[in-house]
Order: sequence, then structure tokens, then C-alpha cells
Amino acid sequence: MVIRARTQARLLDAADEMLFTHGAVATPVDAILERAGVSPATLYRAYGSKEGLIAAALDRRQRTWTETWEAAVERAPDDRARLLAVFDALDRFRKEPGAARWCAFLGTAAEFAEPSPVLAAAIQRDTIDLRTRLTTLAEPLAGRDASALAEALLLIVSGELAMRLRERSSADSRTARTVAEAAIDRWSRGRTGTRVH
Repeated sequence: MVIRARTQARLLDAADEMLFTHGAVATPVDAILERAGVSPATLYRAYGSKEGLIAAALDRRQRTWTETWEAAVERAPDDRARLLAVFDALDRFRKEPGAARWCAFLGTAAEFAEPSPVLAAAIQRDTIDLRTRLTTLAEPLAGRDASALAEALLLIVSGELAMRLRERSSADSRTARTVAEAAIDRWSRGRTGTRVH
């Protein structure tokens, strides 16, 4: 059932702020409802469950992340920079108001060993989107090896996000970018026939 846009925004804002800062499992529904100023009936009418609310908050976060990433890609001057734009986007996204300590999707996946179908689908959508976008951006540089390069970059991006928990003072993703540049160079050389098999 549909709820008013303003009510939905309050509920998602409260969920986003609390779930991805304090943890989805540790944050009680009552605390989210109190912060949002909505009734339990409103939450359950709109999302069906706490996990439905978490999935909706993740979906909204993914849309915001995608917009940030697309803007970084648009600013990039060439194919290599467009592929590396994921790191520019990570740095910019991290500075946004309400940014989580690390990746809300990785955090949620870690908290729910067996997520409900709606929550599993939200996590999977983000993974598929990351993989697909990286593969598309890698194609001009790696050709038929684009999916392999994308997988390498997906691991680097995931590692960068995880390191943000270990080293909160890390200002940007320079180290991850350097590792990614080496991977891109390897695959780019392979396209020109200089890679040793």
C-alpha cells in the first residue's frame, strides 16, 4: 500500500540514518519509528516488515550511489578514467550527508546470514549493478576480458569499502585506485598482445 511521499521520506531517512550506522539487527524498529514519527501500522502497511524497510532503504541508497557514480563517469575524459571513476564516486559518496561508515550493502549482507527474499534481492541488485557497470566500462579497455577485469575491480572496490572500517581516518581511495590501475594496465596490455600467458 502507498504512503504519502513525505511520510515515506521520513521513514526512509530514519532507517538509513540508524540502520547503516548502528547496524540493521541492533537497531529496533521502535527506535526507527520514533525517529521518523510514524506508527507501526504505517511501516508495516508500506513495507510489510523490518526487512522490507531495510530493503527499501538499500534501494534508495543504491539509486543515490548510482547517480553519484554516473556523474563521476560523465566527468571523466577517457575510457580509462571512466572505469576508474568508481573510486572518484566512492570518495564523493563518502562525503555526502548521512554516508555510512562503509558499504550499507556489505554491512547488511554480513548481518543477515539468511536474509528474507526481499532483502536478499536488494543486496543482489547492488552486486549485479556493480558487476554490470564495471564490465561495461571495462569493455573499451579489456575487450573480451572485460568481465574478468570487472571481477578484479569488484574485489578491489569491496576491499576498499571494508578497509574503511579498519582505517576510519583514510581520506580517500588512493591505494585502491593504484591497485586498480595496475589491473587495468595488465588487461590493456593483453589487448595489444604484450601480455605473457
